[in-house]
Amino acid sequence: MGQGNLISQTPARLQTHTRTVRPGRPRRWPVKALGWTAAALVLLAAVAVLGISVYVGWSLTHAERRPVDRTPAELGLAYESVEFPSTDGITLRGWFLPAADSPRTIILAHGIHSNRLSPSLPALEVARSLVAGGFNVLMFDFRNSGESDGDVTTLGYREVNDLRGAVAWLKRERAERAGRIGVMGFSLGAVTAILAAAGEPAIEAVVADSGFSDLRSYLAANMPVWTGLPDVPFTWTILAVMPPLLDVDVDAVSPVAVMPRLEQPVLIIHADGDDVIPASEGEKLLAAGRPGRVELWVAPGTKHLGARRSDPAAYDARVIRFFLEAIGS
Repeated sequence: MGQGNLISQTPARLQTHTRTVRPGRPRRWPVKALGWTAAALVLLAAVAVLGISVYVGWSLTHAERRPVDRTPAELGLAYESVEFPSTDGITLRGWFLPAADSPRTIILAHGIHSNRLSPSLPALEVARSLVAGGFNVLMFDFRNSGESDGDVTTLGYREVNDLRGAVAWLKRERAERAGRIGVMGFSLGAVTAILAAAGEPAIEAVVADSGFSDLRSYLAANMPVWTGLPDVPFTWTILAVMPPLLDVDVDAVSPVAVMPRLEQPVLIIHADGDDVIPASEGEKLLAAGRPGRVELWVAPGTKHLGARRSDPAAYDARVIRFFLEAIGS
């Protein structure tokens, strides 16, 4: 059998079927899905910032009360427990400490998250010096502090009503003791004392120890320090949520704005090393006040409200001398 026969018997071509496989492509998210995801992340971040800001604002104004765990009797001082309403109806409680038959009374106003004792001074020792100097003393708890009613601290905004309520009570219930009235405030109490004096002529003299000059600017500068949170976006958000959350007008708490109107003599005190409310805040108040009516005493001290701790005798003597000159007659 020849070669040609073999060739003729072989299939002309083997038919094969193949499928072309192209390189794989990564699966793409639809553009719309990516947009929704980004929007959800932004919304989640905004909710988180808002939630944290509300918590900070709430914590600042709803701190746990400190107990009133001392009395004037520990220092041998006579006193009576009193209660009276603020000018907006909150019941406030405190002590009245008489000084013989004196017609002059000093109201003590404590700071934030404290009470009438103001332990960092302490206020009882200040009261003892004032009584010895010939002044009756009214010590009381602001709203939401100590033994007083109320459930929110308003950073000075409504505490002004508390202080004016104290003045009204003195004039109504202790008229023989309220011929001349002065106020001595510490930290937030100093702020409140200045604000109250601007609308209450019965307050004839003010000592303001370690108060800030303007709430909004002070919070804006110090919120990151207090909270440890980034300035952006938290400081602006906290300041934005506080007014509607607490019904507080932050811009109304501005001692520096009312200082030009004060006719009463004012003694501003600061410790030179205060890292909470620096002495520069007192300098702003001094600059805004009426010439000859305001003085600033920057004393040695490394802590907030530290002027008295550095030299209690000198502090008390300076305060008593000021009040004697202002309302001693």
